[in-house]
Amino acid sequence: MLKDSRLLFKLWLKNPRSIGAVAVSGSELAAAMARQIPKNLTGHVVELGGGTGAVTRAILASGVAADRLVVIERDPMLHKHLVERFPGVKVLLGDALHLPSLLKRHNIAPVAAIVSSLPLLSLKKSIQLRIGAQAFAVLEPGAPLIQFTYGLFSPLPRNRLGIVGEVEERVLQNLPPASVWRYVRPAGQLTRNHGRAKLDHAA
Repeated sequence: MLKDSRLLFKLWLKNPRSIGAVAVSGSELAAAMARQIPKNLTGHVVELGGGTGAVTRAILASGVAADRLVVIERDPMLHKHLVERFPGVKVLLGDALHLPSLLKRHNIAPVAAIVSSLPLLSLKKSIQLRIGAQAFAVLEPGAPLIQFTYGLFSPLPRNRLGIVGEVEERVLQNLPPASVWRYVRPAGQLTRNHGRAKLDHAA
């Protein structure tokens, strides 16, 4: 973990705006996120913002097969680090803002869950909204988006996205303390948001 923290800090010094956190997610937080993934998966788990691999490791330890896990990381150095650390996992260099096209390019479907470590509360509201829309454009009906945050409020605009979500776990042992949110789109919202999802997919 010390080596991973040094890597994050080095990247943060080079470009503070591109790195969401200087500290590596603790093992308790990573495990709490992994616990929210549905059992008996029939699709892929997509991790957004793989970082140094703390959450990736927890997802694999929870029983998700390596060939069902897809990690998206936009930083080239962290991408290389993840590829070397997890040879059985598909690690893609890309941005969550272009998630549907990225997954389509690599023939990745269906998506049974998304696990995100993106620093959403530090982003503009418009970016939060677009990332949320991109995520729910690829998720199977009823499949969850799992997101952790250090903030006190929902890191996604639930009303605007037509989703519901709540805190499933609070990890007080983590430094700083964190909350794990789980979001889904209710069945009644699928039709109403279909047109919006198509527009976001084409963006």
